[in-house]
Amino acid sequence: MTANGSATPDGFLGYVRADGSVGVRNYLLILSVGHLTGPSARRVARALPLARLVMLPYWGGMVGADRELSIRHIEGFCTHPNVGAALLIGSDGPRLQELLARVTAAGRLAQALCLDDCEHDALVLSDRALRMGAGILRDISRQRRVPVPLSALFLGVKCGRSDPSSGIASNPLIGHVADALVDAGGRVVFGETMEWLGAEHLLARRAISSEVGASLVGAVRRREELAVLNGVDLVGDNPNPTNVAAGISTIEEKSLGSVAKSGSRLIDGIVPMGARIDRPGLFAMDGPAYSPESLSGLVASGAQIVLFSTGVGNSYVSQLAPTVKLSANPAAAAVLRQQLDYDASGVLLGTLEPPQAARALMEVLLEVASGSLTWGEVLDEGDEVVSRIGEAL
Repeated sequence: MTANGSATPDGFLGYVRADGSVGVRNYLLILSVGHLTGPSARRVARALPLARLVMLPYWGGMVGADRELSIRHIEGFCTHPNVGAALLIGSDGPRLQELLARVTAAGRLAQALCLDDCEHDALVLSDRALRMGAGILRDISRQRRVPVPLSALFLGVKCGRSDPSSGIASNPLIGHVADALVDAGGRVVFGETMEWLGAEHLLARRAISSEVGASLVGAVRRREELAVLNGVDLVGDNPNPTNVAAGISTIEEKSLGSVAKSGSRLIDGIVPMGARIDRPGLFAMDGPAYSPESLSGLVASGAQIVLFSTGVGNSYVSQLAPTVKLSANPAAAAVLRQQLDYDASGVLLGTLEPPQAARALMEVLLEVASGSLTWGEVLDEGDEVVSRIGEAL
């Protein structure tokens, strides 16, 4: 670290948690388990500006893979390194206590409030949650950042509303940063399974084992078959109309650009949507490509920060993980000054060499990890969205 405590290429300033993870933020998470208590949770979060609100609208009647997916995300959000403490609010007492036990068993600070214990009165629930949340927030504010090595960083990589500049410049630039982080002993995760289509064989070549390679190819095939079974014509659906208007012609072209975000290192594994990743290396996540769902899956896995490239612009960010936006499109960079955290257009124009740009982007990443705000944080563009898979009872 430098003398004034700012980030250097060797590390950043983070919050070390009791479980050994390191946060780049110190949020109180207000999480509504089901939308019956969503308005109360929103009321509490509005009264506590330093809190972060996540509302999961679906809960009652969920079964099978749907329930498992929601539980993975709830645990991932509540035990996320950027969460100093969590306040769970819900209307199903036994299951709320079960979730609370999972979170506290992981060594994380959390409390829970149930509507049934508040005279079934939303205002009573709101009042108790506000008082409880205020006390928790004051307590966690005593935590301090300390110097930590680069290996403590867990990066999610994403792209959205892409154009040719994404595949030519922005995504390869993210790939250089991903390689540097993996080499330093950190973690990187990428997702968007359908955006591997046409390039999955290239990812499989980089798999650490034949089993991982087969899983990468199989994940793409499963989603391709899902599209066919449901009568979805991928031509015209991906690339989407925005991508096509911006100049991307085929899914293969889009995929070759998309997978460049993963860099060039060995892929150590492929994990389900929102699954926790607890070891160093580069990982693929089998999940949807749509930004809100995809981002939440990466964040639930433990990524503290996200590098997100765009071509024409995409303001959406994670609620829990600072999301660093970049574009190499000169027109977008000139217009979206309150959206983009890094202007990579010099790489496309040939005025900035990729290694120089990668070092500059890493510096931005570490400054944000140490506390500098992204435009998405300043403008409150964030949310978290959990996928639904099937019907509820």
